[in-house]
Amino acid sequence: MSDVLTSEQRRRNMSAVKGKDTKPEMIVRRLVHSLGYRYRLHGHKLPGRPDLVFAIKKKVIFVHGCYWHRHSCKLGLPIPRTRTEFWMAKLTGNVKRDAETLMKLAIAGWLVLTIWECEANDRQKLVAKIKAFLN
Repeated sequence: MSDVLTSEQRRRNMSAVKGKDTKPEMIVRRLVHSLGYRYRLHGHKLPGRPDLVFAIKKKVIFVHGCYWHRHSCKLGLPIPRTRTEFWMAKLTGNVKRDAETLMKLAIAGWLVLTIWECEANDRQKLVAKIKAFLN
């Protein structure tokens, strides 16, 4: 099956995919702030540039998109139908890089919480998960 978009349309579509300030990230940021925690954004000096950094507690939170980081939920399982080899290599590389980042942070003494895009929809579970991690 070929792509229904032209290569120019596909290029514009893919270039619009955001790496910062995504909807799940904004949900988590607002929730963490409403719980009274203060944080820094996108730790530039830390491996993987975590989305939320709690320097005093030496803890970080990553908010990952299920598809891009290959979560085991229904959002993370689809395999691209076009250029499958390219995309699988890219997505597998993302997972490998994530594992390396977690290892580097652990070696440096940081605790890491990963929140998946699909988890951002259940506020009660998200609150419990964040409180348990930050306390």
